[in-house]
Amino acid sequence: MSDSNTTNFTNPSTFILLGIPDLQMAQVWISIPFCTMYAIAILGNFIILFIVKRETSLHEPMYYFLCMLAITDLVLSTSTLPKMLSLFWFNSREINFSACLTQMYFIHCFSGMESGIFVAMAWDRYVAICDPLRHSIILTNPIVAKISLAVVLRGSMLILPYPFLARQWPYCRTNIIPHTYCEHIAVVKLACTDIHISSYYGLFLAFLVTGLDVFFIAVSYIQILRAIFSLPTKDARLKTFGTCSSHLCVILIFYIPALFSFLMHRFGHNLALHFHILIANVYLLVPPMLNPIIYGMRTKQIWNRLLQLFTHRGT
Repeated sequence: MSDSNTTNFTNPSTFILLGIPDLQMAQVWISIPFCTMYAIAILGNFIILFIVKRETSLHEPMYYFLCMLAITDLVLSTSTLPKMLSLFWFNSREINFSACLTQMYFIHCFSGMESGIFVAMAWDRYVAICDPLRHSIILTNPIVAKISLAVVLRGSMLILPYPFLARQWPYCRTNIIPHTYCEHIAVVKLACTDIHISSYYGLFLAFLVTGLDVFFIAVSYIQILRAIFSLPTKDARLKTFGTCSSHLCVILIFYIPALFSFLMHRFGHNLALHFHILIANVYLLVPPMLNPIIYGMRTKQIWNRLLQLFTHRGT
């Protein structure tokens, strides 16, 4: 490994994942909550998919988008956790150069898709609350399919420059990535050339694409809140707000750690590196774990169906 730090090379055959700097001795203990979160995410999201598939009354736009969110969370967590756990448990630090770029693509691609799904879900809630009589007319199955396709194509196409640009840079200083996975900025910073194109494109996606998503979600919820506060009784307001409270929770859980991680990578140079990496892992692990829990607990139809499944099995 010492040779790989100093030998000149272009496009190394492997990268070395360092893990969590300064916390290598504690990585086995850190892996316990990480593994637990991953297991909950896998189980919870598969349960959501199973219930929506089995329950025909849930075959409507809100739950179709929820299934997309569950699939996205499954891919997002699985693209990082197995390799991360092998690093923590077996000190398996090496990752193939192409595999590293593939992991980078999947992480950022499905993060972008998740953001797009939240926009679609916010629009669904806006139509359901502000124009309920036309909800079934506006959000027909073909329209939902087109929205879903647009979300997938946007996420997959906009992230394509990440691995293509990263592949063309020469890496002649080191192949050690001070991270638990192949995060875009962590990888391209290793290049011994001007990486401003990669950096600026990352900023473009963060501020334009994610920024627009947050803007559209905010506009939707401003209109939703106006409609809710115009209702005549407190009970009606609480009941209507309850239909979108779970969506608000998962939006905050997704965007707050994502924004914090992005700002730390760009501007938090005085913060400890292990703190950066822990926040980046929280951003990828916590939303996939909490999303099915929040929707399962807060959505009456899913919760009732889940109780029925366990009741029938127990009798």
